[in-house]
Amino acid sequence: MKPRPDLLDENSAKGIEVFQLTTETGVPGTHLYMEAQIFTPDSKRLVVHRSATAHNSDSSDPEHRYLLCDLENGGALSPLTDELGARGACVTPDGQWMVYFQDETVTGGGRLSLKRVRLDGTGRETLLVVDSPLPGTDYRPSRIYPLATISSDGKRIATGGFMGDGHTEGAPYGLMVFDIEAATVALVMQGTSWCNIHPQYSRSLDPEASHDILIQENHGNDGDKRGNVTKLTGGDGADIHVVRDDGTNFRNMPWGRDGNEFCQGHQCWRGRSEWAITGTGTRQPAEAQLIEGFAAPHAGHVGIATPGGKRNDLSRSFPDPHFYHFATDIAGTRMVSDGGPKGVEATIHVAELGEPGEDALSDFRYLLCPRSTCDKDSHIHPFLSPDGTMAFFNSDESGILQAYMIRGL
Repeated sequence: MKPRPDLLDENSAKGIEVFQLTTETGVPGTHLYMEAQIFTPDSKRLVVHRSATAHNSDSSDPEHRYLLCDLENGGALSPLTDELGARGACVTPDGQWMVYFQDETVTGGGRLSLKRVRLDGTGRETLLVVDSPLPGTDYRPSRIYPLATISSDGKRIATGGFMGDGHTEGAPYGLMVFDIEAATVALVMQGTSWCNIHPQYSRSLDPEASHDILIQENHGNDGDKRGNVTKLTGGDGADIHVVRDDGTNFRNMPWGRDGNEFCQGHQCWRGRSEWAITGTGTRQPAEAQLIEGFAAPHAGHVGIATPGGKRNDLSRSFPDPHFYHFATDIAGTRMVSDGGPKGVEATIHVAELGEPGEDALSDFRYLLCPRSTCDKDSHIHPFLSPDGTMAFFNSDESGILQAYMIRGL
């Protein structure tokens, strides 16, 4: 990894260091989208990827690789995949394996393989191949979602996909849950509004809560017969739900859909707690806020008006908040976020989380300006190591997208 003290400025928090983790000049390197579980629990190793954007990778790109970044060994990078179509990488909670998919699907056909490999690159095996309709359905998954999520016990992994055959209007998208030990798959959610599902397993170690998945429902979206999304949302926008990984116990998060507040499309669990945090835009005042919430029983797609929904404005102490992408440490006591009013260069701040449901964020510390163009493919997407001592971000400040680390928080 390459020291980058030039990215710090006179206002940066004291004692921090910045490093560039990927340095190829002809091929971009980037972090996985900050929802993904890509760290070993000791915060010493993480997965990044080569030849990708901040949001996705091309399943037909021969240059794409998932790479292990060993922070104990100077940020050394070693390839974990070399096959076409690798996507949805997750590190198991014990830090021993990377579980991922190989997407060789086509609309209405092809094959989807669930694989794993040890983090030293050995022991690669195929756990399950889906090359026929999902059990109990006529659906063949395709257009596999770029993100996957793994349960806190490491037994299940979930991802999304398109369920259409290429000929049927209004074909659904769905959420698939794979049992890693039993090598089985079940389609647990389906519908036209699940095109951008952002599945995130609860990090809780509680045996019941560990089955919960946070999901995003894009109401008013449009797509074609082949699953291409032409409009992400309409009307009052998306809302966020929690569902058990067998498709039961569907709940609401109390955010958005009141004509003023709307979900921006990024949310995360607050560490291992059963609270979650979303980014909301508001028309009056014109802000981008950070709101934490606790799920309540489904009562229609009413968002903020959900009866019994608990919520707390985390950003209320920050003047003119404009926060977009964020993440917490595994303890749920520290948060990192990008921010900055429109027309102003985005910056990265870290802050402390207090009592869930009550306290605002405190002790905001400015870290740096990543100097990114912040176009869609080059979003900063900051996140924290599990222990909260390091922050990570993307930037194309060098002219090509690269992955970076801030140490010494």
